[in-house]
Amino acid sequence: MKVLFIDRDGTILQEPADEQIDSFEKFHFVHGAISALRFLRQHTDYRFVMVSNQDGLGTPSYPEEDFWPTHNLMLEILAGEGVTFDDILIDRSFPEDNLPTRKPGTAMLTKYMDGSYDLANSYVIGDRESDAQLAKNLGCKAIIISPTPDPSPVREGSIISSQLSTLNFQLSTVSSWDKVVEIIYAGVRQATVTRTTKETDIAVSVNLDGIGKSNISTGLGFFDHMLEQIAKHGSIDLDIRVKGDLHVDEHHTIEDTALALGEALLKALGDKRGIERYGFSKDSASAAVEYTLPMDDCLCSVALDFGGRPWLVWDAEFHRERVGEMPTEMFLHFFKSLSDAARINLNIKAEGQNEHHKIEGIFKALARALRMAVRRDINHMQLPSSKGVL
Repeated sequence: MKVLFIDRDGTILQEPADEQIDSFEKFHFVHGAISALRFLRQHTDYRFVMVSNQDGLGTPSYPEEDFWPTHNLMLEILAGEGVTFDDILIDRSFPEDNLPTRKPGTAMLTKYMDGSYDLANSYVIGDRESDAQLAKNLGCKAIIISPTPDPSPVREGSIISSQLSTLNFQLSTVSSWDKVVEIIYAGVRQATVTRTTKETDIAVSVNLDGIGKSNISTGLGFFDHMLEQIAKHGSIDLDIRVKGDLHVDEHHTIEDTALALGEALLKALGDKRGIERYGFSKDSASAAVEYTLPMDDCLCSVALDFGGRPWLVWDAEFHRERVGEMPTEMFLHFFKSLSDAARINLNIKAEGQNEHHKIEGIFKALARALRMAVRRDINHMQLPSSKGVL
């Protein structure tokens, strides 16, 4: 049996500033929570277990009569949508009590740790670092809902990505309940690729279901800036670490990074079932027949197809030898290498005067096209090809 250990405040119900939902005025569901829980209840066989810390419940600081009316209303509304919980576990202690029952402690969950549950394929769903640590302690996976790409520790226990990076388990940070459902129902889409030659040493990690976080270091500042655009505007989490022979020139660093990134994208896509496959950038102000992304004086167009057949169409000219530390001749080479490794048909066009804007517009347009192409429809998990193979 598999389990979804689901946090309450901040995950199902919106958490107020004082962290206590003790009145109906503070009672609001997190956007998408009800429909997501209904889908998971209807389409999966996970047991639903609510696990919540309620500081001082039953004490004068949080009387019982302030907690149960909203709690019971939540359960009633969810039940009306077909969402019921197999178990509800509430710890009433204060943080300073340091009790083992309080998340991320597991003392409330010992019955799920006796070997009869498939914890390795279970999830903790929450919004705080304590929820991720609970998953680590249980030996299961974690999905943390964070509405912003750079979660800030504005309250004690908030998710702090840098502190979690050393925890060796599957952690996904997502921006919505829709992504929670997608990961649990259709699987996580993450991949890591390493490429080591006499010229470069590269490690690339990709999460196609991320929130736009990036951690990039190639030794080329402008190149880092462009790769960050792929993450930010593609809602893809990227970690790219490159040590290249820059004492020779930039060629090997740029080319090999493209090859490793393309391989990681292809690997993360898996069998490609349910994806849109095609992607293009679209400026809503443009004519219907032209899909473009504007950046000041420049207009950039990118269209792509994850159809398995690499091809590059390149229509962009540069009249400077370099932009930052990057030779402009390497832009075409980067996208050709990316197309080959990711096995995508890539069509790129750019026009304008400012070379910086032109290339940045291309990278942003690529990101938007990627974002569209890798989007998954969990209601139609089919291969997007009449051939039966991509």
